[in-house]
Amino acid sequence: MVHNFNAGPSILPKEVFEEASRSVLDYNGTGLSILEIGHRTPLFQEVMDEARALVKELMNLDDDHEVLFLHGGASTQFMQVPMNLLDDKETAAYTDTGVWSTKAIKEAKLFGKVEVVCSSKESNFTYIPKDFAVPNDAKYLHITTNNTIYGTQWQKIPKTSNSLVADMSSDILSREMDFNSFDLIYAGAQKNVGAAGVNLVVVNKNILGKVKRTIPTILDYRNHIKEGSMLNTPPVFAIYVCMLTLRWLKEQGGVAAIEKRNNEKAALLYQALDENPLFKGTVNKDDRSKMNVCFVMNDPSMEQSFLQFTKEQGIVGIKGHRLVGGFRASLYNALPLESVQVLAELMREFAGQHA
Repeated sequence: MVHNFNAGPSILPKEVFEEASRSVLDYNGTGLSILEIGHRTPLFQEVMDEARALVKELMNLDDDHEVLFLHGGASTQFMQVPMNLLDDKETAAYTDTGVWSTKAIKEAKLFGKVEVVCSSKESNFTYIPKDFAVPNDAKYLHITTNNTIYGTQWQKIPKTSNSLVADMSSDILSREMDFNSFDLIYAGAQKNVGAAGVNLVVVNKNILGKVKRTIPTILDYRNHIKEGSMLNTPPVFAIYVCMLTLRWLKEQGGVAAIEKRNNEKAALLYQALDENPLFKGTVNKDDRSKMNVCFVMNDPSMEQSFLQFTKEQGIVGIKGHRLVGGFRASLYNALPLESVQVLAELMREFAGQHA
């Protein structure tokens, strides 16, 4: 058995793979592949409708929040957010907690003023800043809820009177929260929502249309809302896989049920990490991510041996990001508890062999 800890594209439910593979050959008995059906046909409209409805249901969204499936991944949102929300003489507040927030800050500066209200860069992003103030005149506060590379996560979402914008690419739908308190959420699908190639955006329509600039047609959220995420040809297969994954999540009991499972997986692995004399975590314990567990070995010369040892036992994807090294085990929604149990046991076994 392969135990897939890849950080993204990542593990998806087996049931989703099975249904998607059947639909590549024959979608719902139509004789057509899901890859070849017209995006403006009733066949695909039902996919889009169900996918958007499932997001609204799983997030318990109100009528002011619209659900979009867009091209370009989360990186496109780094510029699309400020293009739609920030005029050139206005200020936006950003938190700097990792590579992706740093990139979001860089893009936002092309459209207006940016105030970085907090940063953990000086410690190589090993913690989430707690004490910071947001300017009253900031159009919005931007946070990255989970930092995939460094293994930190906002355990408590900051409260602000400003509009709240969040990049949730690596922990969306992994835990309960008041999604309506965010005015804009974006997330690349390839971790908890579905296959790579599509970006989920949830936006409060009341914050749109406030900037003075002319926004290119394809980058204006209002146009995508008006056209139901079909302003141009959408990534049909990626959205279909999202729909299947969202359907699976609902069948599991929704976000509350999956959060309980995710907490159990994270607690198990962090306990194994903390008890093992060969390993150590790399981030502040209070800020540990429940999606991406990052750790190193006290003796770096043993890392390659451990990596090979786990590979031989079916462990895939635990090599750390090139910027930080070490190891990273990603515990996304579809990862079974059994895989975490195997990794924890292998850590103990390896330590026993090298005591």
